[in-house]
Amino acid sequence: MDISDENKPTLSKLTNLQGGSEMGSRKFGVEIRHNRRALGVINQNFGGVHPYPCVVNKRALSETNGTCHKNPPIQVHRPNTRKFATDMASSQQPCPEETKKSRPSVDNFTVWEDVPQTDEDEHQTDRDKPVPMSLEHSEAVLNEKDQMEVEMEDIFEEPVMDIDGCDARNPLAVSDYVEDLYAYYRKMESSSCVSPDYIEQQFDINEKMRAILIDWLIEVHHKFELREETLFLTVNLIDRFLAKQSVVRKKLQLVGLVAMLLACKYEEVSVPVVDDLIFISDKAYTRKEVLEMERLMLNTLQFNMSAPTPYVFVKRFLKAAQSDGKLELLSFFLIELCLVEYEMLKFPPSFMAAAAVYAAQCTLYGFKQWTKTCEWHTSYLEDQLLEASRLIVSFHQKAATGKLTGVHRKYNTSKFGYAAKCEPAIFLIGTQH
Repeated sequence: MDISDENKPTLSKLTNLQGGSEMGSRKFGVEIRHNRRALGVINQNFGGVHPYPCVVNKRALSETNGTCHKNPPIQVHRPNTRKFATDMASSQQPCPEETKKSRPSVDNFTVWEDVPQTDEDEHQTDRDKPVPMSLEHSEAVLNEKDQMEVEMEDIFEEPVMDIDGCDARNPLAVSDYVEDLYAYYRKMESSSCVSPDYIEQQFDINEKMRAILIDWLIEVHHKFELREETLFLTVNLIDRFLAKQSVVRKKLQLVGLVAMLLACKYEEVSVPVVDDLIFISDKAYTRKEVLEMERLMLNTLQFNMSAPTPYVFVKRFLKAAQSDGKLELLSFFLIELCLVEYEMLKFPPSFMAAAAVYAAQCTLYGFKQWTKTCEWHTSYLEDQLLEASRLIVSFHQKAATGKLTGVHRKYNTSKFGYAAKCEPAIFLIGTQH
């Protein structure tokens, strides 16, 4: 309720007239006669403003034709902050100023001060003392603000951000179809996975030989300056081929070269020639052997070269994480470490990509971070990623040691932002129960 400054002096007079304890019965009647005009001015100034809600005994007023009894005292209560506006609008109870204006005489008016009070009335009077309206207003505003803050804390939930809105005008981002594309990738990724124990079916090669081959191919990929998609598809073709075809040890390198050749034909604009592949193998194979292996691999895979690899998922998840260049390089460093490790085949490509991004965030920021936006677009909770993330951190710890250091050397250059020099997120391993 807003009250203008020009009405405040008149209200103070009204307060003194209603409850002033310094006046006797005789003098009080005189004071009212003297200020009757002021009371009329007050009613005019208020106009259509609703009266202040008061508790008045209606029955006593009606029976005595406007004269209040001594038993039911007028009680002015503090308004409820929540129901204040409703009560102000619906209240039909007359205020003291309206009652006084309608009276033809004030001779019968009795001062409440002279009424004897019981102990209960004294306690009630202390509780019901009127509080200045300015204090009531400020206290009500503070209470409402505090309650609003508590309610906001209770109902606050981190929103899921629209990561494709900024690409609405970029035709290459296909923002209108991107959700459908990744739904299809999720559906098809199971067909591109291999059994995590397929190497046991091979009689002449083992998981250590596979690790050596992929570590070497990562270096070859780097020397040829090929696209990232080519590397991930190369590894996928190798695993899918070895899961169906037995290979002797001396032909394993040839399998790797042909897989890279096929991946280049699928992903690259400029494809390395067969002679280049023979040269980097130190002429261990002939042109005829390369072409025969290419024919065998295509027939074994039934010419199915399109498979969702961790690359397509990591790019999407990095966008959901609102990554910068540093986080992107670190994520690719960690996921390429996973390509070398045979035990990571037990995870689907999307899961491995999400775990790599999560581990990269923990490594870069020094604390666990997995937003609702990341959770929404990856469909993986933070707790689900902890096991794979701990494995990735352990790979990061030993990346510079041993014989298989191709990934570390690649990402320890200025071209890749020295991502390999980042300290591993040891605290993730420390939280393991």
